[in-house]
Amino acid sequence: MEIETYLRFLAALVAVLALIGACAWGARRLGLGGALRATKGSVPRLAVVEVKVIDSRRKLVILRRDATEHLILLGPNRDLLIESCGPPAQSAAGSRNVPGAAPHPAAPPPGSLEA
Repeated sequence: MEIETYLRFLAALVAVLALIGACAWGARRLGLGGALRATKGSVPRLAVVEVKVIDSRRKLVILRRDATEHLILLGPNRDLLIESCGPPAQSAAGSRNVPGAAPHPAAPPPGSLEA
């Protein structure tokens, strides 16, 4: 093979790579590619707090959305929402106000006997 053949191959390779790059640039300019971005100055609402690998096929993931945390079990066949907790509700006095929960009685002083 002559050097002309190699130069023609190299020129074709550069042209194809340039076309691929131009298409990628155009797609980004039109908003067709790349990661979705939040608006500037906004606070991120979604975060992965923690990931725990259970075994080779399953993971436990804690996600935070706004002020709510979700515990999710990710597996190969299905994903399962295990728990979803919001922020604790606060009453006017600042104590926890959990709907449906009975108030806890005051603890007896140490050394006293309860009947």
